[in-house]
Amino acid sequence: MPAPSLPPAPLADAPGWPAEAIWYQVFPERFANGCPASNPTAEDAQVPADRFPAWHIRPWEQPWDALDDWGQPVPGDRTFFSTVYHRRYGGDLVGLRAKLPYLRELGVNALYLNPIFHAPSLHKYDATSLHHVDPTLGPDRAGDLALLAAAHETPDPATWVWTAADRFLVDLLDEAHALGFHVILDGVFNHCGRSFFAFRDLLARGRASPYASWFQIRRWHPAGTFDYAAWDGPNGSLPAFARAPGDDDLAPGPRRYIFYVTSRWVRPAPDGIPRRGIDGWRLDVAYCLPHGFWRAWHDHLRSLLPDAYTTAELVGPSQDYVRPGEFAAAMNYEWLFPTLGFFTPSPRALDADAFMERILRLHARHPFPTLLRMQNLLESHDTGRVLTLFQSSAPPFDTWEPYFSYARQQANPALDVSAPGSEALGRLRLAAFWQFTAPGAPMLYYGTELGLWGANDPSCRQPMPWTRHPGSPLFAYYQRLCALRSAQPALRRGTFQFLPAPSPRAVHYTRTLAPTTLHAWINCSDVPLPLPVPVSPLFATCPLPPDASLAVLPPFSALLHA
Repeated sequence: MPAPSLPPAPLADAPGWPAEAIWYQVFPERFANGCPASNPTAEDAQVPADRFPAWHIRPWEQPWDALDDWGQPVPGDRTFFSTVYHRRYGGDLVGLRAKLPYLRELGVNALYLNPIFHAPSLHKYDATSLHHVDPTLGPDRAGDLALLAAAHETPDPATWVWTAADRFLVDLLDEAHALGFHVILDGVFNHCGRSFFAFRDLLARGRASPYASWFQIRRWHPAGTFDYAAWDGPNGSLPAFARAPGDDDLAPGPRRYIFYVTSRWVRPAPDGIPRRGIDGWRLDVAYCLPHGFWRAWHDHLRSLLPDAYTTAELVGPSQDYVRPGEFAAAMNYEWLFPTLGFFTPSPRALDADAFMERILRLHARHPFPTLLRMQNLLESHDTGRVLTLFQSSAPPFDTWEPYFSYARQQANPALDVSAPGSEALGRLRLAAFWQFTAPGAPMLYYGTELGLWGANDPSCRQPMPWTRHPGSPLFAYYQRLCALRSAQPALRRGTFQFLPAPSPRAVHYTRTLAPTTLHAWINCSDVPLPLPVPVSPLFATCPLPPDASLAVLPPFSALLHA
């Protein structure tokens, strides 16, 4: 029996542009190196000089699995996994700006940037500050570091300077907006790094530090040292910000600072005159912060930018956060799980009824306008690449932890990390068709369109394979999907309904925005699927006959028709 339909719902509360978005996630250090003069040094990256005295930037196209010449094996010390996190490739905002035409050519129109603020790591979730772009991501690393050293900044934004990297971001935003992109940044508001300016002061001055109330101090020791809570465990590398009494807000110090940071990037004023800045935020580990903080922060954000988009990192049901007064959307891992489960080559793959039931259960958690702005993703910087999951015939997953763990190469020796074959690529094409025609905003992780594969972190963060771009069939396929979605309003805003399909491994659904109804068919089986009547596809993943009409959908293919 077919799954029940999703009833139509009014679209009045859906922000205009998020429903139109085709997202592209950029991991800046691995996207493009546009300014080698600003490449990070070993000191910037906090590489231990005693272990790696010959450390240097890694060549962009060097094979991923090859050890660096500065990281050759030493018994018990230097292995792939003990050195890979020290690698730097020099990706920066200068390189991203130079690649905006490439992103326009692909057809995406919204960019989500992983953290770009000053931090020593390659991922930058360990902030040194949130009010400055990392100098290694801008056009003048040395000048910015000198400027910051002389600035004597405090948490008061009146003392904050504008570095070349800060100004470059604002100019990048101007250019991106002129080209039709919206841009959101990664907000890491739950924790910082040990090099964060307030935590450094706390380490140096102990109880006398004015920042003692900013952090979750568990115990003071007689010598002035202390134990503290951190996102990665007690006394870890990511100190957690303190909560206010009652535990429904952040403590006043970090709360005030985060509000100032929000204003700085939403309405930047490098020359004293506020201008258009970012279009919203992706909020890291949103579930780690209390609702009272998020409500107050959203009020502040939307006072600056009424149509600001916020998307929460949530790996389970999101209806308690994605609701009026809080988040507009979430990274839709709950959509990803049944999607992988249906399209995987695994013998345990979901059949169509189970797939539809899980999708509609997810849809029932949110008003339909909310579904239209959710970020539907197949992979991210925190997951195994989808091609590797298909290559490995990954089983279906219901929840985050088994999904996350399956693609960890260190924990799963059976994971197939070889180059994806034709079956994995074919499954990706089908999953991407569903991604671009289902309710929600599709989100690509950089390099998906060029066939990047790999296990979970660190291998999901390989450098962008630019040499594959010219003539890439997969790039051309994603171009077609982007163009299709951009050309068909029903795919962006239309209502959704599953209809019967004559196969347990096929789905048929409609997207309707009056007066247009589009029919999508996906045949995820190895036998042809007869169609009720011959159709002339608007889009097909299979070769079309000369008359551009199909009566039978070939195995492992999909089509869209009016």
